[in-house]
Amino acid sequence: MSVLSKRVQVINPSPTLSITAKANKMKAEGINVVSFGAGEPDYDTPVNIKNAAKTALDKGLTKYTPTSGIIELKKAICSKLKTDNNLDYAPEQILVSCGAKHSIFNVVLALCGEGDEVLIPSPYWVSYPEMVNFAGAKPVYLQTSEKTGFKITAEQLKKAVTKNSKLFILNSPSNPTGMLYSQAELKEIAKVLTDNNIYCISDEIYEKLAYTGQQPVSIAAFDDKIKNLTITVNGVSKPYAMTGWRIGYAAGPKEIIQAMSNLQDHSTSNPTSIAQYATIEALNGPQDELNKMVIEFKQRREIMVEKVNAVSSLSALMPEGAFYCWVNISKLIGRSYNGKKIEGSMGLTELLLTEAKVAVVPGCVFGDDNYIRLSYATSRAHITEGLDRIKDFTEKTQ
Repeated sequence: MSVLSKRVQVINPSPTLSITAKANKMKAEGINVVSFGAGEPDYDTPVNIKNAAKTALDKGLTKYTPTSGIIELKKAICSKLKTDNNLDYAPEQILVSCGAKHSIFNVVLALCGEGDEVLIPSPYWVSYPEMVNFAGAKPVYLQTSEKTGFKITAEQLKKAVTKNSKLFILNSPSNPTGMLYSQAELKEIAKVLTDNNIYCISDEIYEKLAYTGQQPVSIAAFDDKIKNLTITVNGVSKPYAMTGWRIGYAAGPKEIIQAMSNLQDHSTSNPTSIAQYATIEALNGPQDELNKMVIEFKQRREIMVEKVNAVSSLSALMPEGAFYCWVNISKLIGRSYNGKKIEGSMGLTELLLTEAKVAVVPGCVFGDDNYIRLSYATSRAHITEGLDRIKDFTEKTQ
């Protein structure tokens, strides 16, 4: 009999973090590895944000704060949501957590339990089903494809609804596909959710990283019906290169936010005080560095997609947001490299790391074994070098 609880036995380690760790270990050993694994910008946190943290340190703002976050930050978040997303929230409807991942975890645990079903479009971010499993609920996957632009339809969602459907998880722009739902698509999805009284997590962490000219839409902004069912999650990790600062936030109905805060009371308590003051500056201060980063990511994605599609055995759609390229590897599956058969995305990932010295993330962990995920949150030189290595690798398969 295992000494571990059943709850933790259903949780798998994060493969994206594991692959990044392996690549970093190889780099530390002096091996020249090109990594497309990490989901974080290769930029430094902007100077004005770092200075705000230093000011907080100098002022001695290093003590406990309220579990749900300091009032100044909550007000800044409310202002951001109003200005950017047309969403009206009061500070008591905001919870600041240790990253957007923590915010989502709090929502899932606050809303879901045994017998509940959580509807998750696939491909999905790897942590969604793990959180649902931890809560004792059941993930229900809604498969998408290139034909649908990796997006579900309202009709598909409607068919998946049962009497046990409790929660729907929306991620737009998406990790891993980079696809973005239009306002019209979201309105149809919102109607299905309101008609069936199903809650929605709107994971908008990549909201600022959109490249088509189409402004990402918050599903909660349509009307009070969907707003009362939606918990909007965002954070500063991706847009402000603040992954290590660990600040995310959730906005939603007061009762749900309070339950999430109670849960946080007895787990992490408050997020880091210094990081909260830095986040105020991120939200309220100049956005110049963010804008520069978005322009650069847009150009990098074009370079990456062009080089991927230049490889005869690979293909990719142009992502509309985030900083990931979702690469179709189906033509490589079943082929061999130096006598080693490529059984699926995990096998290909291992071969690329050991043989080509390129780190990617296998699609199987996102729900589709016919793909791998490449991050273009790395330099143009690395993108070129890494894709050249991948091309050389594929040309040696048979």
